Amino acid sequence: MSNTSVERVSQEPKDATQVPSTVAPQDMDRTAEPKKRGPAAKVGGFVVVLFVAALSWHVASDLIAPSSSSGAVSALTTQIAARVAGQVEHVHVSDNQRVARGDPLFTLDPAPFDLAVRQAQVALDQALLSVGASSVNLAGAQAQVDQARATLENNRTAVERARNLAERGLSTQAQLDTAELQYASAVSALNSAEASLEAAQLQVGDGSSPNPQIEGARVQLEQAQLNRTFATVVAPADGVITNLRMSTGQFVSAGSPALTFIESEQPWVTVDLRENQLINVDVGDRVSVIFDAVPGRSFEGEVRGLAWGIDPGRTAANGLPQNQSSTRWFEPARTIPVQISVDTEEAWLGKVRVGSKASALIFAQGEDNPVAWISRALQTVQSYLSYLF
Repeated sequence: MSNTSVERVSQEPKDATQVPSTVAPQDMDRTAEPKKRGPAAKVGGFVVVLFVAALSWHVASDLIAPSSSSGAVSALTTQIAARVAGQVEHVHVSDNQRVARGDPLFTLDPAPFDLAVRQAQVALDQALLSVGASSVNLAGAQAQVDQARATLENNRTAVERARNLAERGLSTQAQLDTAELQYASAVSALNSAEASLEAAQLQVGDGSSPNPQIEGARVQLEQAQLNRTFATVVAPADGVITNLRMSTGQFVSAGSPALTFIESEQPWVTVDLRENQLINVDVGDRVSVIFDAVPGRSFEGEVRGLAWGIDPGRTAANGLPQNQSSTRWFEPARTIPVQISVDTEEAWLGKVRVGSKASALIFAQGEDNPVAWISRALQTVQSYLSYLF
């Protein structure tokens, strides 16, 4: 190539993006301005702000006003069973019926229990007669002892007389031996009479304590009378009968559950809170409670207790705890039951039943703060949404 061609090539711009010399200055200023943000960037920024706000609210609400929608109504519940076995003669209640303390629930056939009472009464009468006869025997045994003692004294005198006569040669040795033999027999008779007297005294008693036979018969009579009262099963408190599983003519065993009794005097609400929600929760904190069964209405209450332990589900084998393997990225949070008492004079709040769903809002840092205000407003909205679902 010629030198002229090389010079032309070297004079060409090396960068294709180089601004031509023919561009006006105002155009160069316009191209230097930054590009405006597009819609995607705005949406992304909004999402980030929303996420940070939601996270902040989540942390603040857990620390200041923790809440839970997994609560349930609880009450004292027990299974009622007869304390004695028997055949059901009459059922006084129906399923899901309200009862008051002392109301009869069901009655067993009283005939076997009445018969047991009569038998125990007869046994007591026999014991009294036996003790009376023993008193007569005691008097007879005492008389025998007195007679044996008198006989012994006579034989002792006879032995002394025979011994004196034998020493003076006025009596034979055979007569002395006969007197001594009679004396020994009198001693044995006195010992036997005293033993009979002691046995009679034991049967009668010494008077300082009740006679065992009579006391045993009286205890059996009292037990029979008590079993007679157990034939009628009564309500232990004010409440509701449910899960009734008996009918007239059915035989029930002692201790076998026949129905379920729900006490209505002290119902409460149990909610499960995560462990990090319990940081500021204490017994006595005020609570706002709503029920799905009573939509549009909230009830005031207070925390009455926090559970001291839960079962983590750890198992053991051969006396050693087993390893709990987990395939989850994050271990699920454990929850602790919290008991809440509701401030109301009503035994049951409308259609609320044991096991009904409840939501609770605990004011761990009081009710006079923005977080508590917002949380209460959200709970109010939730209570009205119960009309829909």
